[in-house]
Amino acid sequence: MTRFTPTTADDVLSTVQWALAEEARLEVVGHGSKRAIGHMVDAEHQIDLSSLTGITLYEPEELVLSARAGTPVAEIEALLAEHSQRLDFEPMDYGPLLGGEAGRGTIGGLLATNLAGPRRLKAGSARDHVLGIQAVSGRGEAFKSGGRVVKNVTGYDLSKGLAGSWGTLAVVTDVTFKVLPATETEKTLLLTGLDDAAATTAMAEAMGSSGEVSGAAHLPEGVKGSFIGGALPGAATVLRVEGFGPSVDYRIDLLARLLKPLGAAEVLDAEQSRTLWREIRDVKPFSDGSEAPVWRVSVAPTVGHQLVDAFRRAAGANAYYDWQGGLVWMRMEADPEAEILRKLIDHMGGGHATLIRASEKLRAATPVFLPQPAALAALSARLKEQFDPKNILNFGRMVSTAEGAKVADVSLTGGPS
Repeated sequence: MTRFTPTTADDVLSTVQWALAEEARLEVVGHGSKRAIGHMVDAEHQIDLSSLTGITLYEPEELVLSARAGTPVAEIEALLAEHSQRLDFEPMDYGPLLGGEAGRGTIGGLLATNLAGPRRLKAGSARDHVLGIQAVSGRGEAFKSGGRVVKNVTGYDLSKGLAGSWGTLAVVTDVTFKVLPATETEKTLLLTGLDDAAATTAMAEAMGSSGEVSGAAHLPEGVKGSFIGGALPGAATVLRVEGFGPSVDYRIDLLARLLKPLGAAEVLDAEQSRTLWREIRDVKPFSDGSEAPVWRVSVAPTVGHQLVDAFRRAAGANAYYDWQGGLVWMRMEADPEAEILRKLIDHMGGGHATLIRASEKLRAATPVFLPQPAALAALSARLKEQFDPKNILNFGRMVSTAEGAKVADVSLTGGPS
């Protein structure tokens, strides 16, 4: 395998044009922190963007930042923190869950996988904050979309369209994101001892209140010991509130009074709260260095606990809930159990299940991303034809060759991130 390491957008363009002329497939990678998600790419060569780095524009007063695709997210977040700003969608770090180092993810990979964290229920994901991109399509053509301000709408939807495409449509070389001021402080209200159903009710009441909750999760007894050094006193339902100090205190008190009938409550201070939500974001309970299958399941918040309960009647799994119960992280005790899981999701009104971690053998034998209905698969095939007609970019990543990856190796519904 030949490994190309471009340092400029022109280098990327010439590499893709060479691959197109040779009809040679390319695997698109950054630091490889998310390489173990999806199927193994069927490619003779690799284009490594880890040297395509640098923050090219940062205007704190305009709330805009541009960077080359290989720039580490950790570097960007450090710069933003110096100016009391942040990526508001709180992108997760898959590294530890997949057996790698923390802080290795790149800004290009962030967009390609449409990352988000616990604040997704309030702030959205990468797709909702990208302002513009520069990229090279599988046709060997450089193109731009969007710009530096939200009002610049020329091609704006194309920037969003590449979010979650997993490098199967184009090689992104530069990205521009909207950034936002960081909050002054935060606290987390912790309700103890609730079962999954009662926790679902509590989170729904909190989200429907004027408490302006920016994170709502439930950590059952089976996983609570993995968080903040095992300090949680039993099953924990946690509600995060952010903002100015007096406002945070008022809203925490409001939530405590609202939810008092459901049981005892404690309050985590800012430092404890930040640690807890970072661990929830990065799936700390299942970041154990094993290859035990881990699924990322997105369903309606009211049915997440019902899904887990029904699944456990057929197979073994451990689980916890984010996004008010709408995001369920599940670690299987044995095989991925994809068929059982996806049938239950359909039965409960629909959603997505993505196999995030498994051995190479299990990944090859399992539909990692949600199989598409015929109409959507046809649309995906047409989209792939427009961007990458020769299938030279990340071939097999989203649909394995065993599943028949011919032209439709891109998913518009690979699962919310």
